[in-house]
Amino acid sequence: MIEDISIRDLGVIGQASLPLGPGFTAVTGETGAGKTMVVSALGLLLGQRADGGAVRSGSPQAVVDGRWSIPDDGPVAERVRDAGGDVDDGELFLSRIVSSEGRSRAVVGGRSAPVGVLGDLADHLVVVHGQSEQIRLKSQSAQRSAVDAHGGVPLAAALAAYRAAFDAWKAAQAELDEITGDRDARLAEAATLRAAIDEIEAVAPQPAEDVELDASAERLSNAEDLRLAAGLAHEVLSSEALEGAPDVLTMVEEARRQVEHVSQHDPELRAIADLLAEVSAQVSETSSRLSSYLGSLDADSSRELEAVQARRADLGALVRKYGPTLDDAVRLLDDGSRRLMELDGDDDRVEQLEREVGEHEAQAIRAAAAVTELRVASGADLSRRVSDELTALAMSGAELVVEVTPRDELGTSGADRVELLLRPHSGSEPRPLGRGASGGELSRVMLAIEVVMAASSDVPTFVFDEVDAGVGGSAAIEIGRRLALLAERAQVIVVTHLAQVAAFATNHLRVVKDASGAVTASSVQQLQGDERVAEMARLLSGLPDSESGLEHARELLDMAAARPEPEPDAAPRYTRSAQPLTPPVDRPLCQKRCR
Repeated sequence: MIEDISIRDLGVIGQASLPLGPGFTAVTGETGAGKTMVVSALGLLLGQRADGGAVRSGSPQAVVDGRWSIPDDGPVAERVRDAGGDVDDGELFLSRIVSSEGRSRAVVGGRSAPVGVLGDLADHLVVVHGQSEQIRLKSQSAQRSAVDAHGGVPLAAALAAYRAAFDAWKAAQAELDEITGDRDARLAEAATLRAAIDEIEAVAPQPAEDVELDASAERLSNAEDLRLAAGLAHEVLSSEALEGAPDVLTMVEEARRQVEHVSQHDPELRAIADLLAEVSAQVSETSSRLSSYLGSLDADSSRELEAVQARRADLGALVRKYGPTLDDAVRLLDDGSRRLMELDGDDDRVEQLEREVGEHEAQAIRAAAAVTELRVASGADLSRRVSDELTALAMSGAELVVEVTPRDELGTSGADRVELLLRPHSGSEPRPLGRGASGGELSRVMLAIEVVMAASSDVPTFVFDEVDAGVGGSAAIEIGRRLALLAERAQVIVVTHLAQVAAFATNHLRVVKDASGAVTASSVQQLQGDERVAEMARLLSGLPDSESGLEHARELLDMAAARPEPEPDAAPRYTRSAQPLTPPVDRPLCQKRCR
């Protein structure tokens, strides 16, 4: 849960600290004092998009710090450590800094981290509901999500199994459509590949063969010059055919013998003799290699050159057609052969895919039926529990109807269309929430759904931003009472303008507006005793000093403090076992139209 939040230079709030802690915290204040900035600050800590326009006028940046109490071994602590942060004795510190230019950075567990890490933590830390959530509740996808969430682990597992079958079915169908839909194009591709492979196989190119042939052509084109130069070099090195002078090998050997003959008289000559021996060996090796080279030169090199040039022409034709390099043509032979086998196997693959499509479709239909069955049960239970809550929220006779009807075709969410309908009173026709509920009714429906679903939720904190808009009188008192019951198992933070709701809070914070300076500023006060009574009177009548208003405020606080507890032998009214807050009454509320 959130222990406290510190805000600096956000909106109209210059500096404020919000002590929160367990139970029910109400945040009140005059219009324009900045109550919603509290929710905005929390949104920044949960990774919501930063807006430089929210920074207080004249300030370079806004800073929001939050301190949470969390389990040391839970998923939040694990994600924080993955991001390089620390959880110190069950305390987690989060911070968000937003510049007036709109840039922002986050600090998680004492370490800088991407803002996305805050978003990863959000689902495990806080559930925020406001007017935007009421609008979202009007969409069928959100309504379906509420029913699915209420179904718990069994429905989640059934949905996962359905989606796996649905994805496999669609993947097989897509491949089948590709093959059958492009049959003419695939036949043309196969013909083109077959012709190319036949042409390349006829030439049978080898990798880098063109480079070797280029070198051969260069050698053969200059074969006569090469033969003449190599022959002369061989004669100079080791031939007795030279007239008038010995060859190089003979002279080196003579020099070595002369030096060796006297080397015993001077050690320095011994090293020179060894060097001459090495030179003699190298000259002999060079002469031998020249002899071998001369032997490798074909006397009829012109015929070999013609063969090389013809081969180069064949390879060049392949390069021009399938290049830009010879290696591309070689790769086409390998890759094209595999592709041709695939294309030639289309008939077999089509038959196999048709079987797979049928099998996967049947599996998806069976899985969708299992999802439908669980949705119907979840919808019936949700409608019963929410309707009981609506009775407690001064909507006596109102019923929430969960309607599960078949779709025209299977979709990613199953075979059902899920819609929440509201029957305002007995005997009336249920109407969609988007058209059949006023703002106040929608607020109470949303609160009732949240209270019911919170019983099986692991999220430790619920934040409600003026969900009591459009509500007053006894309905407001009941909203306050239900929020107080919710706070028995979770931390509840409510931004409200109704004294009837704030009266049930165990922690009352007031956002105070100070207009004495050039710029309006707000801060936060924790109210107790007479200060809280005065704030309640202001909420009730706008007159914090009125005796009648103060008396009314005290009466309201006394009433909230004396709210009845459950009977000792009654079933738990608010536990994780998804017990309703009021005794369930069986009603046939979930409707399913058969196909």
